Amino acid sequence: MIKRQFLYYFCFISILFLSLPSVSQIHKNIDSLRLIQLSGVVISEETLEEEPYVTIYDKTQRKGVISDYYGYFSLVTFPGDTIVFSSPGHKKSSFIVPDSLLQNRYSLIHMLPTDTLELKEVNIYPWPSKEEFANAFVNMRPYDDVLRKAQQELSGESLAFAAARIQTDASLAYGNSVNQKYSQLYNSNQLPVNNLLNPYAWSKFLSDWKNGKLKRE
Repeated sequence: MIKRQFLYYFCFISILFLSLPSVSQIHKNIDSLRLIQLSGVVISEETLEEEPYVTIYDKTQRKGVISDYYGYFSLVTFPGDTIVFSSPGHKKSSFIVPDSLLQNRYSLIHMLPTDTLELKEVNIYPWPSKEEFANAFVNMRPYDDVLRKAQQELSGESLAFAAARIQTDASLAYGNSVNQKYSQLYNSNQLPVNNLLNPYAWSKFLSDWKNGKLKRE
């Protein structure tokens, strides 16, 4: 039993010592590659203003970031990496990180070209065909203009009909009560006003008639 445990410990220590050169070699390879802190601002080529929320993608390392509201971005790259900039309404553009940098930081101002599409001219007509235009032109009513329509809508009958369809609330009831008191004070010691053309009276009459308050008990 003791020999078996000793054999396990010996194998584990042997594997550990054998793996040390490979680990050191990996660290040596990583140190040989120089990391670059790439940062900058993305602006529009047309307006020269900061372009927010642009996708900055490292095509070589397959990772990326998104610029902030002011177009600023920052990411870690390696020399020779290809950086792709993309944003809706703009054409994609690329940038290659220089491999002859003396420092581990690099800043740039990248301009995105605007992607414009020219559409064909479209003429919009009020009628889909000439035949329907001729029919509407022949049958049109030249005196039925907007002013006459407004006068019809603001007539006494139209206003009384609209007032009859509006349900009363506390503010309307209070206003009606105040108007009645003012009318009583205004017509004191005089003949009462004829409510035949009073829209409030017509509204109350039609409302009472609709609610069945005018029926005989």
